[in-house]
Amino acid sequence: MVSKTAIRLEADRLFTLFQAAGAQPVDADILLPAETLLDLYGEDIRARAYVTHDPVRGEMMLRPDFTVPVVQAHMQGGADPARYCYMGEVFRAQDHLADVSGARPPEYLQVGFEVFDRTAPEAADAEVFALIAGALDGLPLRAVTGDMGILLAAVQGLATTPARKAALLRHIWRPQRFLALLNRFAARSPAPPARVALLDRLARGDIAAQIADAAPMIGLRSAAEIAARAQALLQDAKTPPIPAQEAELLTSLLALAAPCDAALSQLQMMAQHMPSLDGATRRFAQRLIALRARGIDTARLPFEASLGRASMEYYDGFVFAFTGGADLPPYASGGRYDALTQVLGGGRSIPAVGGVIRPHLVAALRGAL
Repeated sequence: MVSKTAIRLEADRLFTLFQAAGAQPVDADILLPAETLLDLYGEDIRARAYVTHDPVRGEMMLRPDFTVPVVQAHMQGGADPARYCYMGEVFRAQDHLADVSGARPPEYLQVGFEVFDRTAPEAADAEVFALIAGALDGLPLRAVTGDMGILLAAVQGLATTPARKAALLRHIWRPQRFLALLNRFAARSPAPPARVALLDRLARGDIAAQIADAAPMIGLRSAAEIAARAQALLQDAKTPPIPAQEAELLTSLLALAAPCDAALSQLQMMAQHMPSLDGATRRFAQRLIALRARGIDTARLPFEASLGRASMEYYDGFVFAFTGGADLPPYASGGRYDALTQVLGGGRSIPAVGGVIRPHLVAALRGAL
């Protein structure tokens, strides 16, 4: 097992490197208000957060990540543009299958770099990626990129109702649930018998009367909320299916995995049949130009369209990871989170992108070479 001294030395090296790149060192409280943050981190982090109760401040959590508190601080009056770096412990509970060697400890150091810059977002994407790639240069890691913005644009462009788009967007970070919804909305799979029976029963009488005649109310939903949900189910059942061509294109997009330059060509062809991809594809092309300007070989750099669907739910654009083994978390990862700045900025927003490195993994890998 790698020593704490080696981990701290690696963290200090990375932190110094980020400062040399023009980042201002910042810190964040270890104990954070939970109410807002748990909704922003996504299902995976919510399930692994250490949450406690403060008699004055209410529900609190141990810091699971730096990005959200750094964004909060920046939106309260940070400079524009701005670059920040940080180093400190984060806390995430691990299940009983966690690696006993310490590869997935519940408490570990995280070193990160964040850029807030509205002038050239794609150039900022390339800056963050190239900086982290340089910090890991010489290590046997695989870099891979993705773009949640492309997936989000594809869903938003589907020929279906706003309610169905919202359902797909809500579950885009839950691949199995997303696929099940897509198959149902595109009539590619039969509805479960229980759902068919429920819809038939609701359609055969007055919903309010059925609720009134049912067993005593159990749970937090009122009769009015239940009736509204029933009406929504009936309305959804009348919705025409998503066109087969669109569903197939979306399925192909989710499976797209190729070097970046080749992926761009495929995305441009898909955009001819799905115009909602135009803007995201143009941004992707601009990002590749910016990456090449920083010495990144985009003809070989992998792109996986589904990358990011199992990470932070606040990512809404470029995403990346540096991996070293299927049984380990990424050694480094990051992405763009423009919408998060608007949520935490009370309506104000600024394009933002960042990434983190896990020094305990890097130090262990260096020690093994």
